[in-house]
Amino acid sequence: QVQLVDSGGCSVQPGGPLRFSCVVVGNIFSILDVGWYRQAPGKQRDVVATISNDGSTNYADSAKGRFTISRDNAKNTVYLQINILKPEDTGVYSCNVHYFGKDYWGQGTQVTVSS
Repeated sequence: QVQLVDSGGCSVQPGGPLRFSCVVVGNIFSILDVGWYRQAPGKQRDVVATISNDGSTNYADSAKGRFTISRDNAKNTVYLQINILKPEDTGVYSCNVHYFGKDYWGQGTQVTVSS
């Protein structure tokens, strides 16, 4: 069983940074690839960034330049940092792992970027 707990969302003004955390409960974190997804209002959920178990990263085109995904294996945690927040970053952010043919999701954390 894999459990993900994500956090870090809030209501913020444009321009500042924000960091999300995804804690993976269990002792298999080091072998997992982890992804962050965003569901904007009225849209489908899309991948934002992924990090593999060896630390290599991939970003959606919309995330390149302002988003950074990282992991701390000692803390079983993956982070997603957004710099220079924009209103279009608004949405529910969720972390995901795929393990033994099954998808596991965090509960999602809401970010609203508005002035």
